[in-house]
Amino acid sequence: MNNLFLRIKIWFKVTLVAALFVYVVLFTYYNASEKAHFWYWFRHQPETTLLVLVLVSFIAGIIASMLIRTTFRTVRQIQEMQQRSRTDRLGREIEDIKTKAAMLQTKPPANPPTA
Repeated sequence: MNNLFLRIKIWFKVTLVAALFVYVVLFTYYNASEKAHFWYWFRHQPETTLLVLVLVSFIAGIIASMLIRTTFRTVRQIQEMQQRSRTDRLGREIEDIKTKAAMLQTKPPANPPTA
């Protein structure tokens, strides 16, 4: 029974990959000759194919998401570094206070009054 489910799973994946491949081929075929106007600045609208426009937009999206992710990671690392330095500074201050307290001379205890 497990063998049957394994075969169904494999054939489902093969069919899914084949359908995706056919879609990509059809998408490329129908959009390779379609013209599109791309506006990026006032009075600048170059004419390009829709396929090139989609590919450039996809790549720009990937680059933008990588930059945003890197920015958030850098901000988080800076905050962790500040927290770590703050903790280290407080630790050094506590050690300094303990050292100064140990250096203080203590008064000998007063003699208790005799009765």
